[in-house]
Amino acid sequence: MKICIVGTGYVGLVTGTCFAEVGTDVTCVDVSQEKIDNLKQGILPIYEPGLEELVHRNQRKQRLHFTTQLEFGIKDAEVVFIAVGTPPGEDGSADLSYVLQVAHSIGTYMQNPLLVVTKSTVPVGTSQRVKKELQHALQQRQKHIDVFVASNPEFLKEGAAIEDFMKPDRIVVGTDSPQADALFQKLYKPFVLNGHPILFMDIASAEMTKYAANAMLATKISFMNDIANLCERVGADVNLVRKGIGSDPRIGSKFIYPGLGYGGSCFPKDVQALIQTADVHGHPMRILKAVEQVNNDQKARMVSKIKTHFGADVSGKHILLWGLSFKPKTDDMREAPSLVIINALLACGVVVTAYDPVAEHEAKKILGSSIQYATDPLKALREKDALVIVTEWPEFRAPDFKLMYQSMKHPVIFDGRNIYDAREMRKLGFTYYGIGIPAV
Repeated sequence: MKICIVGTGYVGLVTGTCFAEVGTDVTCVDVSQEKIDNLKQGILPIYEPGLEELVHRNQRKQRLHFTTQLEFGIKDAEVVFIAVGTPPGEDGSADLSYVLQVAHSIGTYMQNPLLVVTKSTVPVGTSQRVKKELQHALQQRQKHIDVFVASNPEFLKEGAAIEDFMKPDRIVVGTDSPQADALFQKLYKPFVLNGHPILFMDIASAEMTKYAANAMLATKISFMNDIANLCERVGADVNLVRKGIGSDPRIGSKFIYPGLGYGGSCFPKDVQALIQTADVHGHPMRILKAVEQVNNDQKARMVSKIKTHFGADVSGKHILLWGLSFKPKTDDMREAPSLVIINALLACGVVVTAYDPVAEHEAKKILGSSIQYATDPLKALREKDALVIVTEWPEFRAPDFKLMYQSMKHPVIFDGRNIYDAREMRKLGFTYYGIGIPAV
């Protein structure tokens, strides 16, 4: 089976590579010549554990191809996935211009019947607009070629995307034709051998499912952060509260960890897009607006804690951040809490140094030389006034605390991910601040 993936960003590259891994002939298309040239040389535009090895292997097996020529990419293909970006506009709505441009180009070049699938996260109704673009392009050519449109949203977690794709807990498909259903059954058969289902539904429901899923997870995060902030005021420990409510199967233990708020390429953008869609249709999403506000406030709370400890004037302080990416196992810094914290500290005259195992190159694109970059997290602690833990990378979980204490000018830790035990840290002599943990 031959398929084409348009867009070699996070979703497109992971999707194309994983399909190739099970034997599908995949051609990935992108308008960036530089990106395609790099991919042909095995240089990936993103960091994702395990992806580089899969890309190299499937290129060697000649199952994974890269090109800038859409006409070549869709030749003899049965299915084309649109996996280009849908960045937020000024009003928070998803910018569909890239999606629609690709749809028009597919209609311009297609020679055989095709199933065109939106893999990008798009608002309800987008597939209808994609279908109109395809039909308009075909009409301009005075061609009558069967084309089917479907929605197949992705549910990949950055840092675990390969596992998520190869062993999905569910595959959501929105179609309006039995021909499309049959193609999806054929395409995804290798991925549902674990017994998890392909959930077929109408296209609008599939489009809504993606937004609803991310909005629900974002809501859990903001709710727990709100609870954590209240815990600090009333003297409760949010870690114990989390265990207490997480043991209830109706609630569950996932996504109820307090911290510095959510970031990344999905949650912020999708929450904003769903809010905007609802406003357009006259149904304001009151809960989601609060979720977004709590999240924005949460990213700034760590700086408030720092000022409370040191006093309003923190100019001249030397502070080290551990972690820059919005979550572990990725170099993605889109909407990362670290950026909010760093910019706020810099505005206060703080000298900021940061360490991250993989995201330094991304940080330099955004922050340039406004901060210092460390290559060793422990050595960088020397003479620092405080440590702020921003991303819960595994290597931060069990460091040499004795060396940390001896190295720091002031042994103060602001733990934005609650990876340490407060009582243990205080016994070791550190002044320790967590999220939702009473200061004593």
